[in-house]
Amino acid sequence: MNIPIVYEDDCLLIADKPSGLLTVPTPKNESRTLTSILSLYPCHRLDRNTSGLIIYAKNKNLQQKMTEEFKKRKVKKVYVAFVNGSPLKREGVIENNIEGMFAKTQYRVLERRNDFAVVQVRPFTGRTNQIRIHFKLIGHPILGEDKFAFRKDFKIKAKRLMLHASRLEFKHPLSGKAMVINSDIPQAMKDFLKEHSN
Repeated sequence: MNIPIVYEDDCLLIADKPSGLLTVPTPKNESRTLTSILSLYPCHRLDRNTSGLIIYAKNKNLQQKMTEEFKKRKVKKVYVAFVNGSPLKREGVIENNIEGMFAKTQYRVLERRNDFAVVQVRPFTGRTNQIRIHFKLIGHPILGEDKFAFRKDFKIKAKRLMLHASRLEFKHPLSGKAMVINSDIPQAMKDFLKEHSN
């Protein structure tokens, strides 16, 4: 599989993960994951069905440093999501505990379309499936969602989960330089917007 590499230096590699590929094996021990393809050390994870930017370290020490930055919430992550319906507020914050742990997600509506909206999302915490759960809780599940919502709940059908990790901002673990990495939404999401233009 051709994995787009968005950034690389002696310390880090940032890949643009396609939807449908696991970051690391689950207890089922899948052999094909992004980590097995790249043979590097993942610093965080994306859901199988979420596409976008993911940071890999080239050694364990750097992995530890970057993982610590994620834990301290010093890495800014921004996503683009297509959500069912359209949130009433143009901007909002969702604070709902996930599995008993505090979770906070900020969003801004970029565009309202027929029956769905394009939303920029920033999770402040990194709970598993946080964005997917939070948008389901406010009544606007992400299009293509099949884990936290039923297909029959959607007016519009999507072939994949319409969630993409589009931006990362962090300090380089060695140089301390401010890094800003961007990724455009994938072709499948662009095609979806064309098909469902107002």
